[in-house]
Amino acid sequence: MDKWFNKAIIYQVYPKSFNDTNNDGVGDIKGIIDKIGYLKGLGINTVWLNPIYISPQIDNGYDVSNYFAVDSSLGTMKDVETLIATLHNNGMKLIMDFVMNHTSDQHPWFKDAIQNPDSIYRNYYLWAKGKKDKKPNNWGSFFGGSVWEKVPQSDDYYFHLFDKHMPDLNWKNPEVQKAVTDIAKFWVKKGIDGLRLDAFIHIDKANFSQDYPANGNEKFPLAESFYANRYGVQKYLRYFVSELKKLNQNLFIVGEASSANVNLAVDYSLKSNQLCDSVITFRNFADDHSNSNKHLPDNFQPASLDVGKFRQKFAVWESNLEGISYPTLYWSNHDMARVATRYADPNRLEISLKTLATAMYLQKGLPIIYYGEEIGMQNLQFSDFSDFDDQTVKSFRENAIKQNYDKKQILDMLNATHKMSARGAMQWNDSKYHGFSNHIPWKNGKTTKTNVKTQLNETTSILNFYKKLFRVKQSDLFITGVETILNTNNQVFAYQRETSNESALVICNLSSSQETFNFDESAVGWKEIFNINNVNISSNRINLPAWGSIVLRKVDE
Repeated sequence: MDKWFNKAIIYQVYPKSFNDTNNDGVGDIKGIIDKIGYLKGLGINTVWLNPIYISPQIDNGYDVSNYFAVDSSLGTMKDVETLIATLHNNGMKLIMDFVMNHTSDQHPWFKDAIQNPDSIYRNYYLWAKGKKDKKPNNWGSFFGGSVWEKVPQSDDYYFHLFDKHMPDLNWKNPEVQKAVTDIAKFWVKKGIDGLRLDAFIHIDKANFSQDYPANGNEKFPLAESFYANRYGVQKYLRYFVSELKKLNQNLFIVGEASSANVNLAVDYSLKSNQLCDSVITFRNFADDHSNSNKHLPDNFQPASLDVGKFRQKFAVWESNLEGISYPTLYWSNHDMARVATRYADPNRLEISLKTLATAMYLQKGLPIIYYGEEIGMQNLQFSDFSDFDDQTVKSFRENAIKQNYDKKQILDMLNATHKMSARGAMQWNDSKYHGFSNHIPWKNGKTTKTNVKTQLNETTSILNFYKKLFRVKQSDLFITGVETILNTNNQVFAYQRETSNESALVICNLSSSQETFNFDESAVGWKEIFNINNVNISSNRINLPAWGSIVLRKVDE
């Protein structure tokens, strides 16, 4: 396991929100190039870009209408070539997001397919006939409603797992397999170093004749068993990956396996299976919804971290992936609320964010930092429901009103949990638009004043802490060291990292109450690497103030 990416510290750039050099309110590729020095200084060695292809932007670039060109709002192909070259000249790598489950309905393939039933591209997509004026089956879309959209003046329906403007590709068709692989080859030949495979677990679907047996009155239930993690996924993916690795054996393939359990993660990343090198799962988080309103969906209700379940989940994942692949380690991304809003303590923001970072990123695995996380950026605060641009918000709002929530209460819940609130402009300084642009950002709302310029000059800032943390992360102990998660009380997350000649203890209090940790041995011989919030060691007992954490290292004689 000596590949370059096992030492990767990945920074996720949401291009539209990172840095705007032409002052149109939308970030661009040149803006990323301008900040490479900043990223390198932070300790980043790998950049992941969300989609930059030509797109109608129905789903912020995940609806691609031309895979071979860069969206003009973001720049040009020349800009991307410069970005690749500049990153490589700085010893850094580039991962591109790759959308392989679906296209935009404005893609030439689909436009021809829907206009002409005899088109050669008809079989590039998924179709079914209605049943007596009803949809082909009751499967639900991740974006709400049905997966089926009727073709006007026809009894034909096409399949869309996400928005109706994003029809799913038919991976059973060998021509689709080759065409999508050829697109990826185009970018590999450009010199990129890896691909993040968006929604790859959905490229195989069950027979459409089977309804999903729903519980309750849900009209279009999510039928994940019929369109996620099916056997065909591995078959199609193996061809795709093997073809790409003929071009670059060191290409990093990280798959978004959002609903995969640990056994599937092993299958997807086992070297002999020739699929992914690592996977991103959404199953590592554990929210405590004990105080949530049971009449409303959990996903839009704020929740605290259930530390006990979080510890269990990581123990299972770290143990099962040992010797197989490196897990991905992250607190935030473009599909969820920011960690500063989601889990941090607002009364101890800096301390809690430092401890959360320590708990996550010193584990065995690949850190993925969501832009702005390193300065404690929080979710935007929107004042209008339309800002969320999400049809599922409408039903949540209607249900919340029935539960006697007022507009402010509903907005507060959504602003604390929704993914769109996490996509605000990067806060570079304290100017009107945060140094991101001289123009109002494409997605705007109330923000806190945190920014890069101020934190660079504060030795104890979150930003400077991240720099120190990443320097520690690059040591062999925290890259290759075996991890053992310790069985502690419910608010302490602690683990040991070990190599043949040294050990580390990472002990984090993920709560606002005081906690203790007891050594099984004397504390003599252990030296502090970090001590957050004045953690005190007394003999073999560690006293952890609210959100206190400590990292200890010992070299074996």
